[in-house]
Amino acid sequence: MSGGKGTVFNDRVDAGRQLAAQLKPWMTELPTDARANVIVLGLPRGGVPVAAEVAAALDAPLDVIVVRKLGMPFHPEVAMGAIGEDGVRVLDRDLIGWGGITAAQIASVERDERATLEARVARFRSGFEPLDLSGRIALIIDDGIATGATASAACTVARALGASRVIVAAPVGGPEAERQVQGANEVICLIQPPGFYAVGAHYRDFSQTREGEVLELLDDARKRTGGGSSTRNPWGSEFRRLS
Repeated sequence: MSGGKGTVFNDRVDAGRQLAAQLKPWMTELPTDARANVIVLGLPRGGVPVAAEVAAALDAPLDVIVVRKLGMPFHPEVAMGAIGEDGVRVLDRDLIGWGGITAAQIASVERDERATLEARVARFRSGFEPLDLSGRIALIIDDGIATGATASAACTVARALGASRVIVAAPVGGPEAERQVQGANEVICLIQPPGFYAVGAHYRDFSQTREGEVLELLDDARKRTGGGSSTRNPWGSEFRRLS
């Protein structure tokens, strides 16, 4: 699904509100019992401010799904794959072959990114267990879809954690976003410009999201849904720990 081509978002909050407006009709088309099963999952860090707006608008729980891009050794901004929680790894074999990237180079990049991912999991999960996705609809949100590698890793993680349906949504994506994202039942982009080259080009303010901001947004979402801000498990049986 895609909308107009000329949109430039003020920032991630603005993008989240616009995306939420697009997703509300999608939500109302779901059966009543299915609506209660939607869980919004933001991709840290930049996807979380977008996801927070969507979760609030849809009155759905908010959580994170932690993944890391595996950048090419000689061009780190270009993703050759991604890793996620629970040992998930997705690789772009075509890109790796084109770049002549060796297994040793991949292992080196993955080792560094895995350390960062585990640190982020510890940081974002501090005191709280992840939402139980078993039989639920996982609505994965990012601030944009470039290569699709990170979103694909998130889809794989969500499937591994028992999600019955996986939707990926973002304010902006490349023309091939639906094909690039693997493992989603549906990919929703507000805009898919034919000349797309970078997510940040479609934001007036694309400054880095702070980890503290992510934690604040998660805390606010827990308060909104009755979880509070303490370190106890606020969601009861709705949570379980990753194996």
